Amino acid sequence: LRLVTKFSTVEDFWALYSHIQLASKLTSGCDYSLFKDGIEPMWEDNQNKRGGRWLITLAKQQRHTELDRFWLETLLCLIGEMFDEYSDEVCGAVINIRAKGDKIAIWTREAENREGVTHIGRVYKEHLGLSQKVAIGYQAHADTATKSGSLTKTKFVV
Repeated sequence: LRLVTKFSTVEDFWALYSHIQLASKLTSGCDYSLFKDGIEPMWEDNQNKRGGRWLITLAKQQRHTELDRFWLETLLCLIGEMFDEYSDEVCGAVINIRAKGDKIAIWTREAENREGVTHIGRVYKEHLGLSQKVAIGYQAHADTATKSGSLTKTKFVV
């Protein structure tokens, strides 16, 4: 894990985005993360440890059709503060490129803030253009850290 760069304007974001490799071109095992200044993309960070994540899981076949669009929409939700009064609840976002399938997640600060977390999930789902038939789940970091096997309990669904 290493800091690549920081930006503070939309113009700087677009300059960075236009010069990095698209997520779909990354090799398996690579991650990108975008977090607010001072927050590390780790569960243990004080800003994250009581929080959780809205998780989008994509099949391998979606890497070439939807991954880049979903990741860009995720980033735009963050830099555009699309979550209204709950934008301060958002810590950042992570994309994980894996052989079995890819994951995109928005990390929030407080998993017990049902109103804020569900608002963020609904807005996120809408910005991704997901149909009502598609459900996305929210997992508390504490549950993910103590999971047994490969399943983590889903706390909220939108």
